[in-house]
Amino acid sequence: MTISPSEQPKDASATVGPASPLRGVGIGLGVAQGPVVRMVEPAAAPEYATSTLGAEAEYARVREAITAVADELAARAEAAGGAAQEVLEAQAMIAADPTLLDEVDDRINRGAIAEWAVYDAFAGFKATLEAAGGYLGERAADLDDIFQRVLARLQGVEVPGVPNPGHPFVLVARDLAPADTAILDLDQVLALVTIDGGPTSHTAILAREKGMVAIVGAADAAALNTGDTVIVDAASGLVTVNPTDTEKARATRRSTARLASSEAPLAPGALADGTPVPLLANLGKPTDAAAAVALGAEGVGLFRTEFLFLSTAQAPTVAQQRESYRALLDAFPKRKVVVRLLDAGADKPLPFLNDAHEENPALGLRGLRALRASNDILREQLTALAEADATTDADLWVMAPMVTTVEETAYFTALAREFGLRTAGVMIEVPASALLADRVLAHADFASIGTNDLTQYTMAADRMLNSMAGFQDPWHPAVLRLVGEVGAAGVRTGKPVGICGEAAADPLLAVVLVGLGATSLSMAPAALADVRHMLSRHTLDEARNLAGIALAASDAAGARQAAMAAAFAQPR
Repeated sequence: MTISPSEQPKDASATVGPASPLRGVGIGLGVAQGPVVRMVEPAAAPEYATSTLGAEAEYARVREAITAVADELAARAEAAGGAAQEVLEAQAMIAADPTLLDEVDDRINRGAIAEWAVYDAFAGFKATLEAAGGYLGERAADLDDIFQRVLARLQGVEVPGVPNPGHPFVLVARDLAPADTAILDLDQVLALVTIDGGPTSHTAILAREKGMVAIVGAADAAALNTGDTVIVDAASGLVTVNPTDTEKARATRRSTARLASSEAPLAPGALADGTPVPLLANLGKPTDAAAAVALGAEGVGLFRTEFLFLSTAQAPTVAQQRESYRALLDAFPKRKVVVRLLDAGADKPLPFLNDAHEENPALGLRGLRALRASNDILREQLTALAEADATTDADLWVMAPMVTTVEETAYFTALAREFGLRTAGVMIEVPASALLADRVLAHADFASIGTNDLTQYTMAADRMLNSMAGFQDPWHPAVLRLVGEVGAAGVRTGKPVGICGEAAADPLLAVVLVGLGATSLSMAPAALADVRHMLSRHTLDEARNLAGIALAASDAAGARQAAMAAAFAQPR
């Protein structure tokens, strides 16, 4: 979507941006142009002050503000749906956490005003979550947004967030909170550029789910000003500031062609030479299935079962699970549906699974390790899946999360077959299982590579920390080499190898992954059209050539740029 010169802010021509394009990580293949509007910066931390109202009045102010914020987040969650709903529901739960409220009360009891008590309590809570890492570390980033919302309520001012200038615009922000990303008006926000973040950040994931034109991690975008005119080219990861008329016209033609491509009749994923590459959907709830089918999903490559477990104080019954799985399978008759067993543990503490404190939960009792320690939950989940499978005609595949060893693989696949499940595989998310993929696949019927965690563990960098965003790029040759090991093992053993991490939604990287041996790709449904289009431009030999070019680079940026130069240099 573009806007005419008459819709530009009157001072746009007076602004001057950087001389060369700004570089970040593009989300998808889209391109958009328009005037920049900068995100309102959050309020400064309040100074300590002694209350003149008394503790009871301060308690009342805090409870009113926190209740209002939690209610607002819950309402946004219900309206948002999809991955955004899960994130916003988690935020609402954090806002109403009684432990956090107790910390606020403690500071008020010592005489502080509500504003400072909230600030200091949230800061302490955030430090605790960051130290825990993993899923809890991810939630720590949400605390800043919750705090700003509560503080604004206490101060009676507008909550920092997405501006509304009254015309379409390109939003430039340090980063976006989930609550803001979930409610973006796509008729007004032409594109999104963030200064922080990486390809697996919440902002990137939610932007991909919405099908937005977005570039994340563009550090030099901090120099952009409201009123600058930019072209945001996600395919190249470049932001062109104050472009020429020729550049604007080229971007308009590309945007029009992309829209026409997205409206073309849906077809199965395939390379230019006819090599099939099934394009599947990553789903979090059965209710997401219809939208995925409408966007061309050929099945499900990753169904996350956590939604059944994370919002309850006790494990769901076999009957409850069975009905949810049956609803999912009914939506994909005669198609492949890959269900991942509960991926939880110390990093997603559940009172009925494992909520013991661990110093480094990302390396602790999680995934299949946690399920083996709570064997009854594992067996109940397999029972429910087998019962649902018996009453539907979908092609059910079941996989275990966070599998590290050959022994774990043999254990799980034998157990799955004991329950009558025909196709049992494993997630490959750690270097150990990638390097021994031929031995893993000697037991498993298939492997699915989770590139988010594989990147995290390969680069030894917590993917939930913004400070580590520079390490969270699946284009890194070390990560690609491990993917290639699994792909080669799949060829040798005759077993399929899928990709279900965020990397599969990067259109050019998707081609590289196929060149490394991936036989199917699973992603957020909104990414299917771009990936389908990019695959159709390349043969299998070309995909393998691009994979070799990426592997020969020394870092992620070099791999991406070299592959892009080679891909777009090929005549079409």
